[in-house]
Amino acid sequence: MPHCVFCGKVTTTPEGLKRHIVGRPGCQMQYESMIEEVEAENLDDEPDFPHQDAAPGHVHPHPSPDMDDNPVLSKTHRITVKEVEDEDGMSFTNNSQYFKPRMDAGWALHEGETSFEKYRTYQEEEGEDPWSPFDDEEEWDLAHWLIKNLGQTRTEEFLKLPITQNRSKLSLHNNHLFLQYMDKLPCRPGWSCKKVTVHGNCEDEKGEMLQEEVELWSRDPVECVKELIGNPSFKEHMAYSPAKAYADHAGKHRVIDEMWTADWWGKKQNALPDGATIAPIILSSDKTSLSQFRGDNKLDCFTPDACSLAGYRLFHHCMALLLQPLIGAGNDGVEMVCVDLWGHRVYPILAVYVTNFLEQCLVSCCKENRCPKCLIAANEQGDALNSAMRDPESTKDILHKRKIGQHPLEFEANGLRTIYKPFWADLPHADIFLAFTPDLLHQLHKGVFKDHLVKWCINIIGEDEMDACFKAIRVLVVARSILDFSYYAQLHIQMTESLEALQTSLTVFHANKDILKELTSITLFGAADGFNTELPERLHIDFAKDSYRASNKWDYEEQMALWLQCQEAVFICSTYLDWLSQQPHSNPHDFDADSDTDSESETPNLPAAEPLQATHALAKVPAHPHQSVQTIITAHGATEFLPAL
Repeated sequence: MPHCVFCGKVTTTPEGLKRHIVGRPGCQMQYESMIEEVEAENLDDEPDFPHQDAAPGHVHPHPSPDMDDNPVLSKTHRITVKEVEDEDGMSFTNNSQYFKPRMDAGWALHEGETSFEKYRTYQEEEGEDPWSPFDDEEEWDLAHWLIKNLGQTRTEEFLKLPITQNRSKLSLHNNHLFLQYMDKLPCRPGWSCKKVTVHGNCEDEKGEMLQEEVELWSRDPVECVKELIGNPSFKEHMAYSPAKAYADHAGKHRVIDEMWTADWWGKKQNALPDGATIAPIILSSDKTSLSQFRGDNKLDCFTPDACSLAGYRLFHHCMALLLQPLIGAGNDGVEMVCVDLWGHRVYPILAVYVTNFLEQCLVSCCKENRCPKCLIAANEQGDALNSAMRDPESTKDILHKRKIGQHPLEFEANGLRTIYKPFWADLPHADIFLAFTPDLLHQLHKGVFKDHLVKWCINIIGEDEMDACFKAIRVLVVARSILDFSYYAQLHIQMTESLEALQTSLTVFHANKDILKELTSITLFGAADGFNTELPERLHIDFAKDSYRASNKWDYEEQMALWLQCQEAVFICSTYLDWLSQQPHSNPHDFDADSDTDSESETPNLPAAEPLQATHALAKVPAHPHQSVQTIITAHGATEFLPAL
């Protein structure tokens, strides 16, 4: 039986022994010291970083020893990368990267089970099929199709068709029973509704102040983090500790792509206890209209001149209610079982807020003619200046002084609004002004390129008095610098050279027409393509508009929440079945097989099936020629079309 050579603990499998050494600090320290003694024989002058090809799926908090049943710690061998030459004679390492991990982060505490493991155990104990409560896999597939494509009325009509009832022999006889089945599926954290009473400044016929009741539908963000961090679908993409990535063995050319390879995570780790696991929270908000009717609006209890400010304050109040659980969790941490089947003390901390410029001003409590990140004056925006960043503590102090009747000069100088309790005021370890990231969609594609560069070039070319040669040179230089900046900013992986080229293109642009600044966010949080507003804008359709269309348009908030819950239940169940099919000895089709039968003696020796060859057919003539970029994005759902160019 495998056993630990440090404490003597006996485990049933080698994998269990690995998890024991990784999760027990005493054994882990002794293992690391032995590794250091062995590696000391072959040290060279260059730093030796752990190596992986391409981007790693996840970073282990501690080294995982490679052991057999009776482990003998062997020397950790160095990994060499074969150099490959391209057609131009340049050598590259097949996207290989070297990592310098933080060993004081992401410690494992004890073994545990994710929700998928617990659900599988429950089904085995109850003798249920994987697709229960449905009779078989085909009925589950039909239910999946119904929930994705039909509303409740159409589902009722389909289930009551004679051909459906007589030939299909479904256990689903009507929509009511169908929804009962859906309620039995595993689901994500449930929705809750809070009533928020808003007192207006208008009077009714009796001279009493009007008030409105607003519904806030929300989920516990800590429970959402638990569900995501324990979802096996993300196992290959999970990181529990920060690390620095390099393109070379010497560690001279840094690579920045995912957030755990950037600087923010490492800096926040220094403020937390040893072994803490950070769960960076990425928030996004964007208002949208569900219908074109007046009834979709709120806050009629205010006069028109006070309605906007009341809406700003209501937003911050609701966001504070929504994010309240993050305060305690960010201060003390919450124990969660992650996809590595180990319990970690997780600290969910607000890292990034993805939104457009107007929403950034709303969140930062400043006016729309001011920068939501820094204190640059309104008439100096666009200049290549290094302005002081806004500070959360000083901003809270200024707002508090204004609330108690004082009139600090900084209130007007900083362009603040009278929002006395921002929702981010009590969030631990968070800097809301630093959390705003570059918006490729609005700032680069639509803003700088379309609204500035294109119009600017057209205006310049149209001026006859400007010398043609000088005009062409200036336009080309500025146009190229903006295009270079846009494409460098969209790279999925940033390296030292690409960041320098990004800064160079920005400098060239400022030498001709000062407009931009946003380089530090990449080094802090990772490649900017991960924080694009294209995704939340797409979610308007998936989570808001589609769910509204599925309702009867009357008291639709609760119906929208229930519709989303059904959609997610189907998604979670599909993910569970996919995960189950990949587990050893857990094929969904054999799930209810009798374990007492000798299956090996009854299984014939069948030849291995030939792998299916994927074939693709391309039309000689495009079915939809001469399409604009906007049509491609909206009509065909190709939201990643521009970034992929």
